[in-house]
Amino acid sequence: MGGEVVNSEPNGEHTSTQMGSGHFPDEGFGKASYFRNIQIVDSSNNLKPPSGIGTYTEQDACYNVLCDQSSDWGNYFYYGGPGKNLNCP
Repeated sequence: MGGEVVNSEPNGEHTSTQMGSGHFPDEGFGKASYFRNIQIVDSSNNLKPPSGIGTYTEQDACYNVLCDQSSDWGNYFYYGGPGKNLNCP
């Protein structure tokens, strides 16, 4: 899974293109975009929870991601951001 915003740095600044809802992951439910109950299909066509989940961002002041798991939501992650903002040049 992944997301991408192309940034050609118009006028030498980060793009104002938002990812997801345009809210940062730490704003949580009702603001940030999310995926929940993430499962993978194995070679026997069975659903299983993923293992070894990792996250990566290049400009975490512009976009970010937070992942976790719970009994209600299984494996989930919040993601997104506004793009250019006061902390994202």
